[in-house]
Amino acid sequence: MAIKFDTRYPSIDDLRVKAQKKIPKFAFEYLDGGCNEDVNLIRNTAELREVQLKPNYLRKHHGSSLKTKLFGIEYDAPFGIAPVGLQGLMWPNSPEILAQAAFEHNIPFILSTVTTTSIERASEITEGKSWFQLYHPTEERLRDHIIKRAEVAGCPVLVILCDVPTFGFRPRDIRNGLAMPPKMTLSNILQVFGRPHWAFQTLKYGQPNFETLKPYMPKGLDLKQLGKFMDETFSGRLNEEKIKPIRDMWKGKLVLKGVASEYDTEEAIRLGIDGIIVSNHGGRQLDAGQSTIKPLPTIVKKYGDQIEVMMDSGIRSGPDVARAMACGAKFTFMGRSFMYGVSALGKKGGNHTISLLKTELQQVMEQLCCEKTTDFPEHLAE
Repeated sequence: MAIKFDTRYPSIDDLRVKAQKKIPKFAFEYLDGGCNEDVNLIRNTAELREVQLKPNYLRKHHGSSLKTKLFGIEYDAPFGIAPVGLQGLMWPNSPEILAQAAFEHNIPFILSTVTTTSIERASEITEGKSWFQLYHPTEERLRDHIIKRAEVAGCPVLVILCDVPTFGFRPRDIRNGLAMPPKMTLSNILQVFGRPHWAFQTLKYGQPNFETLKPYMPKGLDLKQLGKFMDETFSGRLNEEKIKPIRDMWKGKLVLKGVASEYDTEEAIRLGIDGIIVSNHGGRQLDAGQSTIKPLPTIVKKYGDQIEVMMDSGIRSGPDVARAMACGAKFTFMGRSFMYGVSALGKKGGNHTISLLKTELQQVMEQLCCEKTTDFPEHLAE
């Protein structure tokens, strides 16, 4: 098996440890933390890893391929890069690094409304292949304008988010001054001095901003005014009344992210949505909720022939991708894993992380004698 990644960091855990040493504590805890007591953050991965797979060693095997079709497009692996807010806070220029790596490896990259590069720049890097995830604006005019920008940029898939009716209660971020409105504390400033490489890169690329939202923001906002602007501009609670106009307007594929129940899946199908991402926002919203792997098999069994079912949250490795797909996910997405990679290795982090995950997943498929990613469910142990 060809090794195409930095062998000093042969696991996502290694990247996480390196990232913690490279970026300020407030940035690492924003990336690494969940909400409340982190119960669901931990449960996501722990319960996913209870899934066991069975190999068929004596079956004729003609090789394994990671190639996977989704919405009529063939990708080189069954995983993509999930939308992450404020990526430039964790590592400067990271959304552009990840968009470029995703393009080179032919996997999906989803740009968040509240990350630190624009729809247009992500589309330029990926030659119109990046997906866009919309936080729902309170004003129809703003909603329509942002969606039109995504259409003009050539985004093939629009992702709308249903699992942020309120902001998660995140004690670490509150202590670190990263709640809304954010504030820079003396402790944060001292942390920056302790991470000179991060500080230099931040000076090079500039203070992170919500680049997609810049045209709509009053000039010269201070941090307190930014919090007020975000509260007044976006409403995370979705319903039929808000989804229908988006479905009518958007001619590409429409995906609902944050689905965690059969009820929401049925509603998504009824409203003409093309795909769902079973997700709990990486354990950052509802600490008392289920892990994402728990509702997935039932949703797939009942609705998998009516809508494309994908999954994120808790997936940290190639074997985790295999576990999720064996439980019926058509495709998977990861956020933290890629941000650990970029935070640890800078501009090399995107390619490293994708190569590592591909290598891990290829090994699992060869071991199982699984030739196609659609065959994973045949290897789910009873």
